[in-house]
Amino acid sequence: MYKISVVVPVYNEEGNVAELHREIKEVCEKNGYTYEIIFINDGSSDQTGEVCRLLRPLKYIELRRNSGQTAAMDAGIKAARYDYIVTMDGDRQNDPADIPEMLRYLTENGYDMVSGWRKYRKDTFMKRFVSRGANFLRYVLVHDGIHDSGCSLKVYKRECFQGINLYGEQHRFIPALLKIKGFTVGEVVVHHRPRISGTTKYNWKRTIKGFVDMISVWFWNKYASRPLHLLGGIGFLFLGLGGACGIWSVLIFLSGQKMSRNIMPPMLTIFFCILGLLMFVFGLMSEILMKIYFGVHLDSPYSIRETWENGEE
Repeated sequence: MYKISVVVPVYNEEGNVAELHREIKEVCEKNGYTYEIIFINDGSSDQTGEVCRLLRPLKYIELRRNSGQTAAMDAGIKAARYDYIVTMDGDRQNDPADIPEMLRYLTENGYDMVSGWRKYRKDTFMKRFVSRGANFLRYVLVHDGIHDSGCSLKVYKRECFQGINLYGEQHRFIPALLKIKGFTVGEVVVHHRPRISGTTKYNWKRTIKGFVDMISVWFWNKYASRPLHLLGGIGFLFLGLGGACGIWSVLIFLSGQKMSRNIMPPMLTIFFCILGLLMFVFGLMSEILMKIYFGVHLDSPYSIRETWENGEE
């Protein structure tokens, strides 16, 4: 008997939330789950909030402003109270009917998290093209072992989110973040439906933000506990180049040539030596900041206006 919390960030989805709520409720009751449905209104400017207030059962969270899908998802996850957390998009392209299979696959194989794989996507060509490019870069930089990290339909054990705060566009890289912490990740092919109502919220700005966050996850995976290894290594490289340019300068001087005619070698010596020292100092400062980060509680990037809960009909 599963106890699940279904977390759904919504932004300007007035035409989708009621039907999505009905589908989630139908799946949960058909399979005998103990469940809660959590909708997080990410600062919608349409009637999404008014529609949500009519739905039961529902735990509703409204953010004061549009803070992004990741922030809304983080707020919903923190409000969840059951053993398994299911996340999905609010545009109805994810199919709630896939939840039972994902739960079964997670428990039978002993995974901590199972991600959906939209193998046959119902998106535009450009969106699929950008997504495949992003998946290739993610494979090269992060290599989380799954095909479709961008699919919001995922199932987690509750303990996956202990001590984790999500920022930026990091909801796409949760599998990588969990693997860094030692959790096991699986993947299941899921249905993907065409959008019927509303408009897509993805644009070139989110693509760029996602790429920047991918670099952040790569750095976190490789050097979060040892930033000095990266920055200090680069610093020593520059110091080595400065030393080579210094030797070049000495050879020019010993050959009797006028240094005024060969000013580049000494200038490069000074430049590389200063840059190398700066990188090494930045590495030491980053090491200190990482220790502070791991030792204090971080502020949240979003603000909740209100939270309420409708009971059963």
